[in-house]
Amino acid sequence: MSSELTSQPELPDFDLIANLLVEEGVHVVSPSELHGLISGHLAAGVRLEPAALLQNVCDLVDLESLAHESSKVTLVDLYQQSLAMLVAQELIFELLLPDEDQPLAQRADGLGQWCQGFLTGFGLHGKQTDKSLSREAKEALADMNQIAQIAVEEEDDGSDSDLMQVEEYVRMVVLMLFAECNTPEQPKDNSSQPTVH
Repeated sequence: MSSELTSQPELPDFDLIANLLVEEGVHVVSPSELHGLISGHLAAGVRLEPAALLQNVCDLVDLESLAHESSKVTLVDLYQQSLAMLVAQELIFELLLPDEDQPLAQRADGLGQWCQGFLTGFGLHGKQTDKSLSREAKEALADMNQIAQIAVEEEDDGSDSDLMQVEEYVRMVVLMLFAECNTPEQPKDNSSQPTVH
């Protein structure tokens, strides 16, 4: 157990993000796809300042700008909490998906949308065609591309546990890609100052 007193990072609630999107007049992008996009940026090794992040979100959801200050605060929080989860030693990263009490088809849709968003965010930075990606990473991205097409026709007893296994697989893929594309020794941003030890 961690002896740190700091509270664990926690994603904003799915419904909070859903309501934010509705209030901003966005009906084409789900909270899952939005979180996937943000996670894709982070896994690719990109760090966005709040203004750039919000511009990216606006581009994704086809808005000129966000109307509500609370939306901006919540989206920056979503980004920061996601990053905190990815860098944590305890592998606590979570996917922002519909609640487990939602119908299975809706949850499967959410997972597919999450993967689509992730692939968009990751691919925006040319990472999918990066020759330096390991074979495992390329195979994992191909798997994620398949999962993005996921559809559940009807529910049966095994479907729920199957979906949870796929969710866990996606979670581990994201952590693997993050570890591969975010080497600790990379200099932050474009600062060319040598570090003094």
